[in-house]
Amino acid sequence: MTTEQIVLASRPKGLPVSDDFRMMQVELPVIKPGEILLKGLYYSVDPYMRGRMNDAKSYAPPFEIDKPIYGGVIGKVMESLSEHFRPGDMVVGNFPWQKDFIATEKEARKIDTSLAPPSYYLGVLGMTGLTAYFGLIHIGKPKAGETVVVSGAAGAVGIVVGQIAKIQGCYVVGIAGSDEKVKLLKSEFGFDEAINYKTTPDMNKAIAAACPKGVDIYFDNVGGEISDAVIKNINFHARIPLCGQISLYNTTETPMGPRLQPMLLTRSVLMQGFIVGDFKDRFPEGIKHLAQWVKEGKLKGTETIEHGFQNLPKALLGLFKGDNTGKMIVEA
Repeated sequence: MTTEQIVLASRPKGLPVSDDFRMMQVELPVIKPGEILLKGLYYSVDPYMRGRMNDAKSYAPPFEIDKPIYGGVIGKVMESLSEHFRPGDMVVGNFPWQKDFIATEKEARKIDTSLAPPSYYLGVLGMTGLTAYFGLIHIGKPKAGETVVVSGAAGAVGIVVGQIAKIQGCYVVGIAGSDEKVKLLKSEFGFDEAINYKTTPDMNKAIAAACPKGVDIYFDNVGGEISDAVIKNINFHARIPLCGQISLYNTTETPMGPRLQPMLLTRSVLMQGFIVGDFKDRFPEGIKHLAQWVKEGKLKGTETIEHGFQNLPKALLGLFKGDNTGKMIVEA
């Protein structure tokens, strides 16, 4: 059986371009006992993928040249030689950017499509939701009445963080990149206040005005000048879950910024970087809470969906232009 895959054609210098990707045809091997043949339906597109395009040491190995990009995929079982799966089952796992592929039974996890649409398992009920949950709950340790600021608030993780913070009884301020996103955060997702950083001349003053009691938890998805401004308004004994630095992913030189350590030191602030895999032994706990909140209507997902397998690179590049609201997904 022949299928198509999208591979990394070259390592980007700065912002990736379409020529850094290539579509290839590949012949699938014969399915073996304990394996399943899957048809890809929904593909997750995430900022961390940019880091894996570099040939650099990190928490995950880099993507290989002329080998497929990997990420979260929802697939449908087409053929099974596993006693745990039947044709028609819907599964999620870390799979290649490939239209059809073979996986072992240990690589796939069956999903419950009666609870939520399949794509939710790439977002609010998947790694996105788990990232928000563990970063906020176990690093941020929110208490009712505290002020939480979320950068990249209209992105996949940020939009879930804000909702969980509201469930915990916090005052929540989001930072996003358009008036439309600001309005959405407040009207649809319960944020108390939101700031459009692209039209705000003085972020320091804007954050101070939006957070009259200062900032107790800063969930940092973006880094750069936005984070500099938030940290200037940080409270004593505040917590900073450091989740992403998307403003810096495509820089070719290391930018200079304020030295933040004196503020962290004198205000006894905790800043902790993390990846969701740090909490892999506790995923069932996170899924349990996320699923319950979704079931109760307290937690909603939102998606930007590109259509067409061939548009996966376009969707990834769109992340760095702010094209998405919530989770960026490609439907094959």
